[in-house]
Amino acid sequence: MDLKATRYEITDGVAVVTLARPKRRNAWTGRMHTEYRWILREADRDPAVRVIVITGDPEGQAFCAGADLQALEGHSAKGQYDPGTPDDIAEPGYGVDPAFDASFAYHFGIGKPVIAAINGAAAGVGLVLSAFADLRFCAPGVKFTAAHGRFNFPAEFGLSWVLPRIVGLAHANDILLSSRVFTAEEAMAMGFLNRIIPSDRLMDEVMAYARNIAVSVAPGSARETKRQIYRDLHRDAATSVKAAEALLVEMSREPDYKEGVKAWMEKRPARWVG
Repeated sequence: MDLKATRYEITDGVAVVTLARPKRRNAWTGRMHTEYRWILREADRDPAVRVIVITGDPEGQAFCAGADLQALEGHSAKGQYDPGTPDDIAEPGYGVDPAFDASFAYHFGIGKPVIAAINGAAAGVGLVLSAFADLRFCAPGVKFTAAHGRFNFPAEFGLSWVLPRIVGLAHANDILLSSRVFTAEEAMAMGFLNRIIPSDRLMDEVMAYARNIAVSVAPGSARETKRQIYRDLHRDAATSVKAAEALLVEMSREPDYKEGVKAWMEKRPARWVG
């Protein structure tokens, strides 16, 4: 695919996806969503990729400023919302669990950890992207907002499901019912962020964290653990335990189990085969 609204590069097992519309503060469009889903599908299929990092073009001074206002004007002129995506849009993460087969919920079906490196404002879809990432690292003073209230929209793309599970009902209600702006420091206190990192070190520290996962965690373990986490959000404890026991037996037959034990005994980095 010819990437016009995003960038994609792979370094040391880490795929970096950059939202790249800096003149529009990396605002979201149908084109960006189409490219983004294509990139995630490619990264998920690529055995060289172990971790995925999402960030915004720093020249845009935002992670993602939400839906492009010109697109919103177009929706208003048409009299209805139009996602601006083709019928044959890529479906990363689909087919793993029916509960993941929808826009942005597809992140949960992707078999690799997804880290949001939030280097600027995250509004609307920017907040959605952050929420559906597995881990969130953020620069100080970054501003967040759900934004939907000012446009007569509902809470967007499953935020009403995912936010209460991250920050609890009280904080989710505050964010969603008010559409107010809140800061990285508030988000950290709510439990939305994993860490706040000075802006000049954000990407270096995120990449170091991602590379550590790529080296020290077996790809199969990362994949199945992630799927356990999100499947367990909608099933009971006994089902979770039984599924974990079945996976333990299954995965202990794989070459990476033997390699992990051997590497630990020999005090060396493991050579994962995936």
